[in-house]
Amino acid sequence: MDSIMQTESITIQTKRMIDDLKTICAGFGLGGSPGEYKIITQVFLYKYLSDKFIYEAQKAEPSLVGVDNVERALAAMPEDQYEMLLMMLGGNTAKLKKTHYISYLFNHQNDDTIRKADGSPYPFHELFDDTLVDIANYNLDIFSVQTGGEEKIKLFEPISQYVIESSKKPLFCRAIINKLVEFNFAEVFEQKYDFFAQIFEYLIKDYNKDSGKYAEYYTPHTIATIIARIMVQGDVSNVTVYDPAAGSGTLVLALAHQIGEDNCTLYTQDISAKSNEFLRLNLVLNNLVHSLGNVVHDDTLIAPRHLNDQKNGLAKFNYIVSNPPFNMDFSDNRETLAGEKHKERFFAGVPNIPQKKKSSMDIYLMFLQHIIYSMDDEAKAAIVVPTGFLTAGSGIQKKIREYLVGHRMLRGVVSMPSNVFANTGTNVSVLFLDKENRDGKVVLMDASKLGTKEKVDGKNQKTVLSNEEIAQIVDTFNAGTPIDNFCVAVTYEDIEQKKLSFSAGQYFDVKIEYVELTPEEFNQKMNGFAMRLNGMFLESHRLEGEIKVQLERVKYE
Repeated sequence: MDSIMQTESITIQTKRMIDDLKTICAGFGLGGSPGEYKIITQVFLYKYLSDKFIYEAQKAEPSLVGVDNVERALAAMPEDQYEMLLMMLGGNTAKLKKTHYISYLFNHQNDDTIRKADGSPYPFHELFDDTLVDIANYNLDIFSVQTGGEEKIKLFEPISQYVIESSKKPLFCRAIINKLVEFNFAEVFEQKYDFFAQIFEYLIKDYNKDSGKYAEYYTPHTIATIIARIMVQGDVSNVTVYDPAAGSGTLVLALAHQIGEDNCTLYTQDISAKSNEFLRLNLVLNNLVHSLGNVVHDDTLIAPRHLNDQKNGLAKFNYIVSNPPFNMDFSDNRETLAGEKHKERFFAGVPNIPQKKKSSMDIYLMFLQHIIYSMDDEAKAAIVVPTGFLTAGSGIQKKIREYLVGHRMLRGVVSMPSNVFANTGTNVSVLFLDKENRDGKVVLMDASKLGTKEKVDGKNQKTVLSNEEIAQIVDTFNAGTPIDNFCVAVTYEDIEQKKLSFSAGQYFDVKIEYVELTPEEFNQKMNGFAMRLNGMFLESHRLEGEIKVQLERVKYE
């Protein structure tokens, strides 16, 4: 119980610090501005990395354990010993100079003794900004992500640039640094994935609502958990995990946690700069710094950047998860993607450009084909798709389903409750692929009736799954247990006979209830049916007569 209460206390303190940072932004006119999310996420990360540095330094250097002021002890450490300490720190820890400490900035926020190289005073906001930039440069090789052109995107950038009035810049940075010294992340580092997942969701909840490019929206933690627990059973090691539309990384993080962060390497790509920044933060918080170099900011469809060892084709992956955008205008690249160069990857075709609403182009079909193409010989994949994909009678949707059944690589489908995503009313299903399920059963599940409706932000309705319902979905699916009107296990031949439908409802048994009736009760029911039918026939004749009269009038008029 003490452990639970301690976790709750840490959670409350962490969220309070996030709220306080947002309050500071609002007080300087930055609340809801485009730069607010950059300030909040970068300051949070600076605080996290600073405290983790102190935490890891104490583990690496026993003489620091029990010291009242660790940062002061580190600052007094001889330079050769300090350099040795930096070498001893693990790869998940950012290296800091003595002038990078939060305490250093705090102690010099009103100090005019610090001078620039030219001897002029060092305004505090510039000292703060330069500290962040220097940390980013000092850790560039490990803590950066990259663009498609392999240009490194640094960890931090100046934050005072978002404050318009020059006179308010130092005040803003002082307010930030004064807030950072009030809380210590020391106890947080003993927490696990579930803690950081909820903190991360809370941190970005106000900044991930844009309907921007590709996966710039948040996949619910519950959906990510279900996918991970279905995909990974037993021990898995030394595998690759890929998401071509990674967004903020919820799916790859959940899967990595299920596999074990040390047992997998993540590869992602996303066209959204904001999503990639969120993803980087997510990886740092969850001890996946070793995968940061595989985070790419670029257009996956037109320029996939993860190549094989020979650099003559795309890389193939062991596990692939994705919640791609469903509809989006990609008309500018449509003809290029339909060209000979991409024909093998987009084997089922490329959606045509609508005459009226270009934004309705089914871009998810492109990502689905890209994922199938990117699976290695024994790969597993899970993709969120519109439920309509399961039964579409023609077109690219049916061609893809035909391919999956023909190549015997379908593990199953779970149809989720409506509004499981608060920001879309589209009914969604999760498509599970497995190249090793060549002769096995295909599990089809209709979980659409589960969950409890809740209001989000006072207006949007969201369906929330309980822990028991999550366990019910996972355990039933993994066991392939048939349950009336919920789950069924079928063969590939069954699916072919049903015209390639992946909808569970079309495979459920239709049950006819038999009721014992006496001869008198039977005759009474039949007489009732006969009377109702006679009434219908009479009404039909009456209407026919009225129609004939009306037609005759029209004829003579």
